[in-house]
Amino acid sequence: MSGKVKLLRYLANLGYGSRREVLGLLGEERVTDAAGELLYGDDVRPHEDIRIDGEALDPAPGLLLMLNKPAGVTCSTKDQGKLVYDLLPKRFRLRSPVVSPVGRLDRDTSGLLLFTDDGQLLHKIISPKSKLPKVYIAELANDLRGNEVATFASGTLMLESETTPLLPAELDVLGPRRARLTLHEGRYHQVRRMFAAVGNHVESLHRERVGGLTLGDLPEGEWRLLGDVDRVKLFA
Repeated sequence: MSGKVKLLRYLANLGYGSRREVLGLLGEERVTDAAGELLYGDDVRPHEDIRIDGEALDPAPGLLLMLNKPAGVTCSTKDQGKLVYDLLPKRFRLRSPVVSPVGRLDRDTSGLLLFTDDGQLLHKIISPKSKLPKVYIAELANDLRGNEVATFASGTLMLESETTPLLPAELDVLGPRRARLTLHEGRYHQVRRMFAAVGNHVESLHRERVGGLTLGDLPEGEWRLLGDVDRVKLFA
């Protein structure tokens, strides 16, 4: 993209400031190429050849990243309390197009959350046609009754206030009050509402996988950029 867009606009779109603020960076001779030569607002250069204060730029447009979201953090730009954007570089929320969560995890749910500024990729991931599996670990308030595996796999379970039954979901019992649930759709608060429908309550919820991606050893509250191999794994 940087090979087609003038530097002034490109840096503004990456969140380095308004056009006036980026002009200030240029005027202060803080923007150079990799060899240290000064760059100007009308220049057109590859993303990887641009430096600000000698540092490489933030990830190029079309990025995909994963965050290990802690519980107690909200997927929003404006709500009160701690936000997922507080865990990312500040410029990410200023970019155009914006770096957006791919779907959402509610405030009390932890785990794998994807972000991208690529609208087509976002749509592909969340599209019902993709049916990407999303895997959760649920800690429950009450013992499982024993019929939940069959109920969730039936394809007939209805959630309150909805008129379309859920797609079949796989439940693995990990303990009397602990289970792994694999979904192939993404309805509002689906895991919590599914367990409520069978008379239970989710005490804590953690998403451990989306498609073929897992958090691996990514610490809670940290993020990492995903590369081509990760993208293939996501849809594998």
